[in-house]
Amino acid sequence: MNEQQLDKSFLGQPKGLSTLFFTEMWERFSYYGMRAILLYYIYDTVANGGLGLPKEMALAIMSIYGSLVFMSSIVGGWISDRVLGARKTVFFGGLFIMVGHIVLATPFGVAALFLSILLIVIGTGMLKPNVSGMVGHLYSTTDTRRDAGFSIFYMGINIGALIAPFVVGTLGQTYNYHIGFSVAAFGMFFGLLQYHFQGKKSLSNIGLAPTNPMDAEERKKFMRSFLIALVVAVLIFGSAFILGRLTIAFFINIVSIIGILLPAYYFIKMLTSKDVTDEEKPRVLGYIPLFLAGIVFWSLEEQGSSILALFANERTHDTLFGFSIAPSWFQSLNPIFVVVLTPIFVALWTRLGKRQPSTVVKFSLGLVFAGLSFVLLMLPGLLYGTEGRVSPLWLFFSFFIMIVGEMCISPVGLSITTKLAPKAFESQTVAIWLLADAASQAINAQIARFYTPQTESAYFGIVGIVAVIAGVILMLCKNPIKKLMGSVR
Repeated sequence: MNEQQLDKSFLGQPKGLSTLFFTEMWERFSYYGMRAILLYYIYDTVANGGLGLPKEMALAIMSIYGSLVFMSSIVGGWISDRVLGARKTVFFGGLFIMVGHIVLATPFGVAALFLSILLIVIGTGMLKPNVSGMVGHLYSTTDTRRDAGFSIFYMGINIGALIAPFVVGTLGQTYNYHIGFSVAAFGMFFGLLQYHFQGKKSLSNIGLAPTNPMDAEERKKFMRSFLIALVVAVLIFGSAFILGRLTIAFFINIVSIIGILLPAYYFIKMLTSKDVTDEEKPRVLGYIPLFLAGIVFWSLEEQGSSILALFANERTHDTLFGFSIAPSWFQSLNPIFVVVLTPIFVALWTRLGKRQPSTVVKFSLGLVFAGLSFVLLMLPGLLYGTEGRVSPLWLFFSFFIMIVGEMCISPVGLSITTKLAPKAFESQTVAIWLLADAASQAINAQIARFYTPQTESAYFGIVGIVAVIAGVILMLCKNPIKKLMGSVR
């Protein structure tokens, strides 16, 4: 038994989990606080302090923003693996995020919005995959606490996300959007302080050096590839500008295409890389169906900050049992249920031990629950029409069912990713798991326009049934997938 397995100083887990738990908690506080009011800020009138953009564009911007955040994780993983190591990459990522929220808090309109998006996208890409990757390093591959540890870490994420809408959302919608964005910046500042000082004591040598540093020849090859990509980007956007097509809609379409093609590129790269062993390549193949299942799941889950946020603002009553409810508060339902359900699932997986369902079965169940959460939202429109408002309990129970599914996919997905990752692509593989979210939101940016008052029930019903069918198909394919995964369960 190694030193990490003997370390049980944080809820029975290694003490380094405490550092990473609180770092991610504060980062998620800042991100989800901003996200709780961002949709309303984009389409609210200028007189109310918003930007006054059309609702359809606001929904697409939210999806593309989310897609870019997770897409950039592949860059952050590469920086960690090849240049800085995880520890420095996480710290610099936090700095970018904090500055991004400060920019959003300034009264400079659409320009500030897009500059803040750029900074937060870069920062989150550097921070998020590498924090998760370091959690994996706290455990040996045979440590049975691994899934439970990731579930505890996931609870930390959601504690930050739970508090943020009540604090940032209330300040932003009651007083001023920019005050809310300022509080989000302070959240990231506290996270950086905690990570820097506590990490020196608790993380030992984890993440100090890149796992696959570049040699001189690789640096030259990278610079050539970077310059080619830069030229291609200039040609695409320059041509669009000359033709008068350089619009927000054009940018949204470009990001959607990249969000779908980028994961395919990285899987091909791993399967053809000389740095990936013959033993690792079947595991990558076994991981692909789980990745595709992740895309389907996140496509539904991530609509909580766009389609469901719009549903909360326009289709639900603003009181429940006599208490007033701000639309932004619904964004706390997701993390509330995660915090409530995490101890239950941690206890369940721990108690079952080696008898717990396989990862493939867990993913299948997650897809079915996610689909049912949308099928439920099909009913209000069918029963009462789409003209008036309905009880907030419809959203309450929809979020609950969704999070039951999330418990079967998200922390389990992080755990299996760190186990199946080829050594040469360690941090980048964690980033590829986050690309499932990026691809899902790229898809959402395209399908959001199909959600209207007239199509509400059909939209929720079709999307939900597709997820249920995907879950059933995955269950039927479990044995071939498990065979590819080999000894990893």
